[in-house]
Amino acid sequence: MELYLVFKVLWWLVLGVLLMGLGIMVGMDMGVGALLRYVGRTDTERRIALNIIAPHWDGNQVWFVLGGGAVFAAFPLLYATAFSGLYIVMLLLLWTMILRPLGFEYRSKLPTAAWRNVWDWALVVSGTVPMIVYGAGVGNMLRGVPFHFDWDLTSHYTGSFVSLLNPFAVMCGMLSLSLAVYMGGVMLTGRSEPGPLQARARRAATVGIAIAFTLFTIGGWWTIHLDGYRLVQAPAPGLAQTPLQQTAVLVSAGWFDNYRAVPALWLVPALAYFGMTLGFFALRARRATLAWWCGALAWIGVIGTVGVSMFPFLLPSSSHPSQSLTVWNSVSSRHTLIWMAGWAAIFVPAILAYTSWAFYIMRGKVKAEHVEADPHAY
Repeated sequence: MELYLVFKVLWWLVLGVLLMGLGIMVGMDMGVGALLRYVGRTDTERRIALNIIAPHWDGNQVWFVLGGGAVFAAFPLLYATAFSGLYIVMLLLLWTMILRPLGFEYRSKLPTAAWRNVWDWALVVSGTVPMIVYGAGVGNMLRGVPFHFDWDLTSHYTGSFVSLLNPFAVMCGMLSLSLAVYMGGVMLTGRSEPGPLQARARRAATVGIAIAFTLFTIGGWWTIHLDGYRLVQAPAPGLAQTPLQQTAVLVSAGWFDNYRAVPALWLVPALAYFGMTLGFFALRARRATLAWWCGALAWIGVIGTVGVSMFPFLLPSSSHPSQSLTVWNSVSSRHTLIWMAGWAAIFVPAILAYTSWAFYIMRGKVKAEHVEADPHAY
């Protein structure tokens, strides 16, 4: 097998892992932010919620950085096309992400209720909007985005911001948000003491996973009625190529081609259903740790389902299907992928190791008296 082909597929898998890590880890603290005004009815309860994720939220952002970095380095044509064509969306994501550190750092600087309420709502917005944008982005990849290339591979986006907020994309955004709410609610349930805050967090997580289960099912049914993309002619996958050298067509239910070819792939969406179902019952049984891992499985199953459905497509073009971006034609050179694989083999395990260590060291319940007595607490 061509070495270049192997590394193309390898980096497609690495990108998938990073997107899953983003959903699990970033989604968790985003979910806490989205729930802040619901689970926290008093200032002390909101401080408890914030201090539960305080040791982890900024470290979790590394998954966001890694995801963007992997796209930039491994799939530069995808990065250039998406980040330039979807510029307004990227700015919306950036602005809301900027609110998060401001909310954490400034909220407790003044004791007045008005000041803290402003930053509480900033944290709610900065926890809700990015997860909706994340899910809507995935939904638009399934629908296709209107863009095309000139002869020199200059990309032109021909859609509008409003067109990106189509019903299917919004539904995918709500699925993403519901999974984040579940993960955030589970985190609050496991690390708060029994009481009103814990009860509200468990209730929110239960509703969140039930909504996620429903929306994932609706999304699967909806995808059957979407036109998928099929690559009918292109250079061999192991060759260097551009989007101008292929032919792709729209096919009814085309996103199910891979499942027809390899029936074992149905295990991927089954994993999502398994995680969501077991997570629901784990919450009912008050097994917060098990519920958290079930949420991680649900995220893996949901992102994995999109990945195996679309492969080898990364960003289909709804206006010029034959100029769609795939794993084969938007990737970096062989030497770049090999060097990046070496560094990834070092740093990804290191990130997993220090993240696990941080969660282990900072385990335990966050109590009201500790938050009120600690001058460094949020």
